[in-house]
Amino acid sequence: MSSSNANPEPGTATVEPLRLRLPSPVEEIHDERLAARDVRLLLKRDDLINPDVPGNKWRKLQHNLSAAQREGHATLLTFGGAYSNHIRATAAAGHHLGLSTIGVVRGEEHTPLNPSLQAAVDYGMRLHYMDRETYRHKHEPEVIDQLRDKFGAFYLVPEGGSNALAVRGCVDIPKEIDEPFDVICCAVGTGGTLAGIAAGLTEGQRALGFAALKGASFLIPDVRRLQEATYGRVVGNWSIDLDHHFGGYAKRRPELDAFIDDFADRHAIWLDWVYVAKMMSGVYDHVEHGSILPGSTVVAVITGEVPPVARTPAVRSLGGV
Repeated sequence: MSSSNANPEPGTATVEPLRLRLPSPVEEIHDERLAARDVRLLLKRDDLINPDVPGNKWRKLQHNLSAAQREGHATLLTFGGAYSNHIRATAAAGHHLGLSTIGVVRGEEHTPLNPSLQAAVDYGMRLHYMDRETYRHKHEPEVIDQLRDKFGAFYLVPEGGSNALAVRGCVDIPKEIDEPFDVICCAVGTGGTLAGIAAGLTEGQRALGFAALKGASFLIPDVRRLQEATYGRVVGNWSIDLDHHFGGYAKRRPELDAFIDDFADRHAIWLDWVYVAKMMSGVYDHVEHGSILPGSTVVAVITGEVPPVARTPAVRSLGGV
């Protein structure tokens, strides 16, 4: 395990207020392919909540941040991969709230930093690199104790921010939607967003998650465990599509890039290729194949944003999103 020496002193950045756009907007997409199947599509624009802590990142962090402050912690520590939006969002949230942040990154240090990690460092986060074998045991007491010995006291936010507090933050998503709907869809990485959305549904509604990882059947028991930890039981009518990962986490195929470009041309909305584009492609496939029934109103939750610099195929091919 190693720590980067390129990070600024934690907590030295100027604290700025965190402005949130809540409830996030709901926008209807008009698309002849959906209209031909008599399906309405609404976008829940969580990507517009805040440019620094967008989408489900704020939903999952908000109650964890309150708990950290209530318990008197001055430092947040969390985990993620090298392209983790969660790492970046935790750094931004800590900056805005005056909390120091530590990001434990899976794998070895590579320089120059990619845009996600550079943004985290710019917000004052200290990066600590953990070898992949140790990272697999990151939640075991021995590993956590080693981190406390190295960094002192901290509030632990799990990878992806998914815990019972995160689930309670995501339960508000369907409650903010005034339009009646039948199906609500989201991307799934660690399961916290889907667990919360499903818990907020009313009778006759269902939630459909789209796994961004290959071989992600483990997410089904993970979502159940998150709901049981939060509510003492499995709640809501939900399922996970395991077939729209496009090769696996942070992987893509030409047909996914073509879908992103076509969607942007039609609707002037750029979709994050790691999560959201895979979900949206899956929604269109389900409509085409009839598993989303004619006459349905579908909500797709846009859980992340694409920085303007990454809104070209050439930059996307470099992993800049």
